[in-house]
Amino acid sequence: MDAQSQWTGLDAGRLERIADHLERNYIGPQKIAGCQVQVARHGHIAYQKSFGSMDLERNKAMRDDAIFRIYSMTKPITSVALMMLYERGYFQLNDPVSRFVPSWRNHRVWISGEGDDMQTEAPNRPVTFRDVLTHTGGFTYGGGLPGVGLQHPVDKIYRALKVRSVGGADSMHEFMDKLGQVPLLYQPGTRWMYSLSTDICGALVEIISGKPFAQFLQEEIFEPLGMVDTAFQVAPDKVDRFCANYRRGPDKKLKLIDDPADSDFTREPGFKSGGGGLTGTIADYGRFVDMLRRGGELEGHRILGPRTLEMMHMNHLPGGADLTQLAIGAFSETSNEGVGFGLGFASTMGQVETGSLGVGDYYWGGAASTIFWVDPKEDLTLVFMTQLMPSGTFNFRGQLKSLIYSAIVD
Repeated sequence: MDAQSQWTGLDAGRLERIADHLERNYIGPQKIAGCQVQVARHGHIAYQKSFGSMDLERNKAMRDDAIFRIYSMTKPITSVALMMLYERGYFQLNDPVSRFVPSWRNHRVWISGEGDDMQTEAPNRPVTFRDVLTHTGGFTYGGGLPGVGLQHPVDKIYRALKVRSVGGADSMHEFMDKLGQVPLLYQPGTRWMYSLSTDICGALVEIISGKPFAQFLQEEIFEPLGMVDTAFQVAPDKVDRFCANYRRGPDKKLKLIDDPADSDFTREPGFKSGGGGLTGTIADYGRFVDMLRRGGELEGHRILGPRTLEMMHMNHLPGGADLTQLAIGAFSETSNEGVGFGLGFASTMGQVETGSLGVGDYYWGGAASTIFWVDPKEDLTLVFMTQLMPSGTFNFRGQLKSLIYSAIVD
């Protein structure tokens, strides 16, 4: 056993199967342009490699310091930020959000119909902080998810009010007030639907703290953790490190959908999306997940208390249900079988139901097929970066779990 294996309890030879798997199945046949993998256990990096290309059009090999659109992997960072304010006594989980957003006192819940014939009713209780952290508040993505059209009458109201419209620059208060006018899709706390909830959490960070959301993240999370390349905008001097983003066309070939040279991510966004707006490197996100693994602290900088973090990755779905029982809609960055949801993270409740190794890990992914997980039982973390839209095209999480957990030898 080599020294690295002694530190990590992971067989280095078996971990090399990751390279064979990715090269043979994805890089070689160009199902993805390139990717990066970081596996760490007991605080030591056991495996970290870059594969393929970061920009096919410019024939640029994947750089170790490449910058990726992390999209919904922004969500756990935003949830941590809001829970930092929970720890400072600003709110309790069951408090109504309307304490800070008075316009939410007028919420209604959709029953049937659309337009002038729409029927609504009063909510049984107000939307709470727990609801927006767990996607159980009755909000939707306004029809904006991949492969989902504006089919529901409630989604049409999102569009009419231009809630989070492309190129929009609503203030956080304006965004929240618009949502106060949209009927909830279901009674708060009764179902689960992937939604704008984490954008709401980002707005609440700004409203409660009194600091611009981006400034709060920079001062309270990124600087303490040494996340030097994570931001809502790729700076001009870093654009050469920014990956191209792709989608597979009808012919199964990669199609460029966002050129790094003129990407919207190279310009400061008007609205800082807590649900999907950040870019960053595998090194930066590795530091964030190591903080999670260590119970909220990294290198002397405490972000959260360990008991708060433990509560965050418990299953908060009503009655201890999994997503198969409560989820509405077919798209999110997780499967539903055997999966619970906490305060910003999905969690594996059962190996048999999920059909994958490991139980008790918590995780999330991004729309461009990025993923991470933290496994407290095995003291293990994984960060995987690529740029292929939409997520779910390939089951990278399940495949990597098989490869990594079969390498555990202690």
